[in-house]
Amino acid sequence: MMKTFYQFLMTERNSGSFEPVEQFANNAFYDQSFPKQSVYYDEISEYLEENANYLPSMTIFDEAWQMYQDSNS
Repeated sequence: MMKTFYQFLMTERNSGSFEPVEQFANNAFYDQSFPKQSVYYDEISEYLEENANYLPSMTIFDEAWQMYQDSNS
């Protein structure tokens, strides 16, 4: 069964880390509106571009998305 992107991202949480993907995961955890059930790049990307002021660069999302894809292959 394929995990949602959010489920994958939560495995990357590390509150003591300064790594960009881990910080993204930490911040997404507190984002009550994050599309938690989505497995679609475009849907999540659009949400982040419009709502995630905690994400300094979409490159971080792209890196996390690639890690997500790799974990599902």
